[in-house]
Amino acid sequence: MTTINIMLPKEITDRNQLPMHERIGYGMVALAALILLLGAFGGPLAAHPAIYCFLTIGLATIGGLTVILPRFTQLPGIKNNGVMTSGLTRRGLLAWMLGIAFTAFFIVLYWYPELLGQMVASVDPISWTIRGRAADRWFLYGTLYTVSVLIMGIRMLAKYRHSPYHLVRTVSVMTSQLVLAFVIPAILVRLDSHEFYFHYFWPLKPEYLFPSSLHELFSSDDKLIVFMGFWTVMMSFIAVPTLTYFFGKRWYCSWVCGCGALSETLGDPFRQNSDKSLKAWKAERWIVHGVLVFIVLTTALIWLNSFLGGELLGQWSASWSKAYGFYIGSLFSGVVGVGFYPIMGSRVWCRFGCPQAAILGLLQKWFSRFRITTNGGQCISCGNCSTYCEMGIDVRAYAQRGEDIKRASCVGCGVCATVCPRGVLKLENQ
Repeated sequence: MTTINIMLPKEITDRNQLPMHERIGYGMVALAALILLLGAFGGPLAAHPAIYCFLTIGLATIGGLTVILPRFTQLPGIKNNGVMTSGLTRRGLLAWMLGIAFTAFFIVLYWYPELLGQMVASVDPISWTIRGRAADRWFLYGTLYTVSVLIMGIRMLAKYRHSPYHLVRTVSVMTSQLVLAFVIPAILVRLDSHEFYFHYFWPLKPEYLFPSSLHELFSSDDKLIVFMGFWTVMMSFIAVPTLTYFFGKRWYCSWVCGCGALSETLGDPFRQNSDKSLKAWKAERWIVHGVLVFIVLTTALIWLNSFLGGELLGQWSASWSKAYGFYIGSLFSGVVGVGFYPIMGSRVWCRFGCPQAAILGLLQKWFSRFRITTNGGQCISCGNCSTYCEMGIDVRAYAQRGEDIKRASCVGCGVCATVCPRGVLKLENQ
């Protein structure tokens, strides 16, 4: 009996082995996370914030760049090799462990901050530099959030650098998160002004349109604070419908929003895990529009209660708004929205819970010029478009029928068009 030896290419036999520089980089990130976690138990590092900051934020940044930067030397083009076989990106043990870690962090951050111990000290040098005061748990969260968007944003730039559209939108979400969500609010704190996030507005930030908030903004002697009030009203009722008419919801969800920034960067490795079933689509429509109805009614009741001098809701006014903050703002958008990335894909909150996405989606479906056009005659039914749609849209079904895609849930990320090998899909404003 003759034995035939088949020599496989090295890239196939070693497909499950990471290059040395990636092993080193991931090791540095893991070490930084461990050192950050040790801060919960106190220890000498908390007494030396500069060293603690370097060994956590600094080491994680260096490790991430060690993994990512060599990718710029590779040939351009999307490489999703091993995505469907990796335990991390296809709901394996590593994915569940990471999801549990994310979820546990948000639970501790929101409801058991005392368990953070001295972890906050790791960002003290950054806080003193730009805010002029010691860090708190929310600044720790904001710093970790922003660093994640920036590092994974660089990964996006390497992965999609052959596409001008992705380059521009990735730089946009990175800049928006860094400037609008991190630097400007920190500077406002330093100036003892009203902390304000210019890239959030009603209904995503419903309290910005509550009577007490607007009264505080418009009655202030500080012109900057008054401008915040005008900004809130203008963006909520003028800019949002106008921009959505011309560009669809992508101008916000894929270019500006902080939630979208994390989804498009840190969540990119998990986009293929979004549920494409009809059952998920039905649940999505009921839940996301239910949240929108809830916040519209909440806002209306609080305004009506204000006009009636508190006679309508009485003490329930504050409790009603707090209920939204707990169940939607914390539990849904934070714990579920980010914690479930590795299991349910990168847009759990945007797809199932975000009221801003819901109202933008309604405008996009019925009043917007934006759509994804298809050339069905060129479609080979490979399924790449549907697989990598983070919103769970069966894009291939539309392409096979040659129908334009104008779905309320589509965030216009453009990945479906980018992974199509035949150029069947095209993002257009008609």
